[in-house]
Amino acid sequence: MAIDLDSLNPKQLNDLILRAEQRKNDLQREKIGKVREKIVNLAKTEGFSIEELFGAARKQSAGKKVKPKYRNPQAPNETWSGRGKRPRWFVAAIGAGKKEKDLLI
Repeated sequence: MAIDLDSLNPKQLNDLILRAEQRKNDLQREKIGKVREKIVNLAKTEGFSIEELFGAARKQSAGKKVKPKYRNPQAPNETWSGRGKRPRWFVAAIGAGKKEKDLLI
């Protein structure tokens, strides 16, 4: 089936591209599934499990909890580690003339 690209407007071209990418992804997922099934079957016929051949999947750690570095003087239960986006209370305190060292724990 040949498509005359010159006769398509930009919206039609975008729709065609989107459908083509979706079809490509579907075909790739199908192929991955078939290959995965072949590997599992081959491992079973040889008497192995996937975990024995490739090891168990590792869980990613969420990272270490960082101790708070700054405390909100108006609400002592609000703290900030100094990492990431500055909390509103921190920005407001700095805007009110406090220095970072004044908010240190």
